[in-house]
Amino acid sequence: MRGGQKATPPSPAHCDWPSSVRALHLYWFGRGALAATVCAGAGARTAEPRSPRASPAGPSQYDLKTETAPLVVVVSTTGTGDPPDTARKFVKKIQDKTLPGDFFAHLRYGLLGLGDSEYTYFCNGGKVIDKRLQELGARHFYDTGHADDCVGLELVVEPWIDGLWAALTKHFVSSKGIEEMSVALTTASTVSQKMDPVKPELIHIESQVELLRLDDSGRKDSEVLEQNAVNRDQSSALIAELESSLTRSIPPLSQASLNIPALPPEYLQVHLHESPGQEESQESVTSVDPVFQVPVSKAVQLTTNDAIKTTLLVELDISKTDFSYQPGDAFNLICPNSDSEVQSLLQRLQLTDQREHLVLLKIKADTKKKGAALPQHIPERCSLQFILTWCLEIRAVPKKAFLRALVDCTSDGAEKRRLQELCSRQGAADYNRFVRDACANLLDLLLAFPSCQPPLSLLLEHLPKLQPRPYSCASSSLSHPGKLHFVFNIVEFLSNTTPVVLRRGVCTGWLATLVESVLQPNRHASHADGGKAVAPQISISPRTANSFHLPNDPSVPIIMVGPGTGVAPFIGFLQHREKLQEQHPDEHYGAMWLFFGCRHQERDYLFREELRHFHKHGILTHLKVSFSRDSPAREEQAPVKYVQDNIQLHSKQLARLLLHENGYIYVCGDAKNMARDVNDTLVEIISKEVGVDKLDAMKTLATLKEEKRYLQDIWS
Repeated sequence: MRGGQKATPPSPAHCDWPSSVRALHLYWFGRGALAATVCAGAGARTAEPRSPRASPAGPSQYDLKTETAPLVVVVSTTGTGDPPDTARKFVKKIQDKTLPGDFFAHLRYGLLGLGDSEYTYFCNGGKVIDKRLQELGARHFYDTGHADDCVGLELVVEPWIDGLWAALTKHFVSSKGIEEMSVALTTASTVSQKMDPVKPELIHIESQVELLRLDDSGRKDSEVLEQNAVNRDQSSALIAELESSLTRSIPPLSQASLNIPALPPEYLQVHLHESPGQEESQESVTSVDPVFQVPVSKAVQLTTNDAIKTTLLVELDISKTDFSYQPGDAFNLICPNSDSEVQSLLQRLQLTDQREHLVLLKIKADTKKKGAALPQHIPERCSLQFILTWCLEIRAVPKKAFLRALVDCTSDGAEKRRLQELCSRQGAADYNRFVRDACANLLDLLLAFPSCQPPLSLLLEHLPKLQPRPYSCASSSLSHPGKLHFVFNIVEFLSNTTPVVLRRGVCTGWLATLVESVLQPNRHASHADGGKAVAPQISISPRTANSFHLPNDPSVPIIMVGPGTGVAPFIGFLQHREKLQEQHPDEHYGAMWLFFGCRHQERDYLFREELRHFHKHGILTHLKVSFSRDSPAREEQAPVKYVQDNIQLHSKQLARLLLHENGYIYVCGDAKNMARDVNDTLVEIISKEVGVDKLDAMKTLATLKEEKRYLQDIWS
C-alpha cells in the first residue's frame, strides 16, 4: 500500500455471501445516532434515538431466542456503570435467573462498548450484556471492543469497525464451508463484471454495517487524500520553528498525506420564511417528560465573595404544580444558550437580518443518507433565533464528521488543509488538543477560519440537541412543603481562543443572571424570606427514577460522602430524617455519617450552620469535615485535606458499618478525582480490615453495589 492509502474491506455486494445469510442484526443502546456519534468520538449522550431499530428490548422484528444470523451490539454506559435507559428492558429480560445456560447457544455476536475511563465502572453497560450473553451460551464471532471517550472513542471504534468485515467473512466461511465461499467469491467476480443487481439481503447487510460508519453514505469508509506541502524544502525550516495551534500545524503533520473521512451526505433542505412576529415560549422545546414552569422564590449565595468558586442555593415554588420528589432525586432544568453567543453566531453566518424568520425543514429529495429524518429536537415553525437559543447545543465540541463537512465550505487553501488535518486520522492528536480538550465550539471554529461559510442546513444537521441540565434536589418536601431547593457552582473558565475571554457555563451562567433580582448575599440567610422583586420563571422536568434514596429501613447506618456541592442531596436526607424523628420519636434510627470537604472553612463551607444544627440535635451522628487549602490548626496535626483522608482515619468504624451492620454508603460529586479516590480508599480499607487482597476487596465493593448499598451520584 502507498503512503496514506489503506485497503478497504470488501463489502457484501462484492463478496456474495451464501444465500442462506439473510441479515446482519445491529442493536445499539444509548442516546445517540450511531453514525454520527460513535465514529466521531462523542459520548452517546448527545442525540435522540435514531430509528425504531433501537427499541428497548431489541428490534421487534427479530427474535434472539431463535435468531441464527450474526448479531452486532453497540452499548454505552450511563450513571454509575448502568446500561442506558434504552437497554434496561433488554438487560432485565436476559438477567432472568430461570433462563437455561444454553438459552442463546445458537447465537453468535460481536459487542462494542462505549464508556469513559474517568468513571469508576468503565464500559460496564457493555460488560454486563457481554457477560450475561456468554453465561447463556452465546459465543463471539468477533472480539469485544471497549472505546474510551476520555481519550477519543475513534481510537477503538474505527479499527473495530474496520475489522468487522473480516470477522463476518470468517464467520460465514466457518458456517457454510470454504468450498461454498470459494464458489461465492468466484461468482461475485463474475457478477461484478456483468453489473448484475445485488441481492436484497446483501444490500441489507451492507446498510446495517454502514450505520456504524461516519458518513452513512454507502461510499467507502474514507477518501484518501495525498496532499503534500507546497515548496516543502524552502518552508520546512520556518514551519519547524513555529508552534502548532488550532489554525496551524507543524511537521510531520503539515507535510503528511492524510486519511480523511468521507463527506457526510446532506439531507436537510431549509427555507427561511418571513412571518409577522409571533410569540414563542419554552413550551415549544421538545421533552419526553412533563415540563413544569415554576417561579424562583429565593436565591442565596452560600460562599463569600473571595471564595474561588461562587455557590448559589435556589428555591423553586412548586406548590401550584404536580411536581413531586423525594430526597436523593434529581430533576432536569431547561436552559437557553447565551444570548450574546447566539447573536455572534447569527452575525458570523450573516443571518442577523433573518433571525426572526421561521425555519421550515424538509428532507432533500435526492439525499443519499439512509433513513434520513427531520431532527425531532427542532420544533416546527419556530424562528431561527428561538432554535439557536433553545434547541441546539451551539457550545458543543464539533465532531470530526462536522469538521469534514466544513472543509467543503472553506475557500482558503491553508484553512481547508488545516480542517482536513483536524478531521484526519493523522491529525487525531491535534484534534484532541485544540478542539476536543480545548472545548472549541462552532463559533470558535468559524472565527478561526474566516473563509468557511457553511449553509444553515449544515448546522441543523450536525449541532446536537441542547440538553437539559440535571441537578440534585437539596431539600425534603417534609421540611419544605411546596418548595424545591438545588445548589450549583457558577462555572467560569477561560476560552482557548484568541483573544482569550472569560466564559460561564451555559446553564449556571444563565441561572446566575436570572436570579440576580432575588439574590440574597448573606451566606447564612437560607431561612430568610425572599425580596419583593418579580420572581423569575424556569422550566423543570422530573428525571427517571433512580436508587439514590434513603434505605427503607431507618435503623440501618448510612455513610454520606459529599464534598462541595456534592453535599446537596444529603441536606435533603438530613432534613427528611429530622422530620421523621419528630413524627415517629419511638422508632430506632441508625447512625448517619457525613464526610464533607471544601477549600476554606471561612469561605466555602456550604450549609455550615445547618450541618452544625443537625449534628447538635443528633440527627447527624458524625460530621467529618476537611479543608484542602487551610493549614492544620496545630503543627503536629497530620493534614486531612480531602474526604478520602478522613475516611481512612475512620477505617475500622466504616468497615464495621458496611460489612457487619448492613450499612449503606452514598457518594456524590466529582467523578474524575474524588469518586475514584474514595473508591480506591474503600478498597484499601476492606483489604486491610478484612485481611484480603485488593481483588477480593474490589469484589466486596462490587457486591455492595449490586445490593444497592454502595450508591453514587457523580459527574465529570
